Amino acid sequence: MTPFGARLRELREARGMTLKSMAAAIGVSPAYLSALEHGRRGRPTWDLLQRIIGHLNIIWDEAEELERLADLSHPRIVIDTEGLTPKATELANRLAERIGSLDESRLDQMIDLLGRR
Repeated sequence: MTPFGARLRELREARGMTLKSMAAAIGVSPAYLSALEHGRRGRPTWDLLQRIIGHLNIIWDEAEELERLADLSHPRIVIDTEGLTPKATELANRLAERIGSLDESRLDQMIDLLGRR
C-alpha cells in the first residue's frame, strides 16, 4: 500500500463511501480505485487527483496533504545513480535489497534522517 492509497482509503471510509460509489462518482472502475488504494497502480493523474479531492470535499491543508502523498506514492520507483559517487550507488542498492525487511521504527528513522516534506 502507498501513503496516498492508505490516506485515500481512510478518507473514503471515514465518509461512509463504498469503493463502488466513489469509483462511479470520479469516473473510474471499482477495480482501478481498489488498485490505487492498494498501491498496485502508480500515482493518479493531476486530473484524477482533482476529481478525488472534489468528491471528498476536502480543501486547503487536507487537499495539499493528499497531493503531497500522491507525489510520494509511486509504487515502482527507479533510482538512477549514473554520474553519482560509488557510495550513492551502494546506498541505493542496499536500500533496494533491504527495504522490505525494515520495521516501521527504522523506516521512520530513515525518513526523518532524509527530511520529511
